[in-house]
Amino acid sequence: MNTEILKKIEINPKVLCGKPVIKGTRISVELILGDLAFGRNFSDVMRDYEITEDDIRSALAYAHELVANEELIEV
Repeated sequence: MNTEILKKIEINPKVLCGKPVIKGTRISVELILGDLAFGRNFSDVMRDYEITEDDIRSALAYAHELVANEELIEV
């Protein structure tokens, strides 16, 4: 995993209650993932939120890291 791309993600309790966002913006990883999940394309998301393709890829990489490192515990 390219850790440089993850450096674009910021978690700050003073920004969106600590939700992960694209550094320097109030655009959350959650917002980007939701838009992509419901069929919006990169171009539309980039235009609407004034972010770059690298920003979108950073959001995807962040989500990947969370899922890849989660541990399942049987109850």
